[in-house]
Amino acid sequence: MPENPSFSEQIAAEVGGWPGVRVDDGELGELAFKLGPRELGHLHGEHAAHFSFPKSTWRELHAAGRVEGHPVFPGREGPASRRIDTDDDVRDVVELFRLNYDRVLSRVPTG
Repeated sequence: MPENPSFSEQIAAEVGGWPGVRVDDGELGELAFKLGPRELGHLHGEHAAHFSFPKSTWRELHAAGRVEGHPVFPGREGPASRRIDTDDDVRDVVELFRLNYDRVLSRVPTG
């Protein structure tokens, strides 16, 4: 990693290092993080992360001020956006990716 990594480089290094996660260039220039066929979320440049959460999780995260509505889906619960302006935001974005990572893993049959 570079000496002064950008926000997206920090997030990609962390999330991309989790077992099974692959980092892909998306169809619209975003940086997508996938686990199997499922997208955990994606980054648009250095200052925006987009996710999709179950409605109940979205409501909790929104009430806590951790996510906003997705700009493409105004008024819908589930699609979420998060600004990235500080190192604290980077840490929280990684935690939001982790929520989706753990949720997807919990659906994978074991054995």
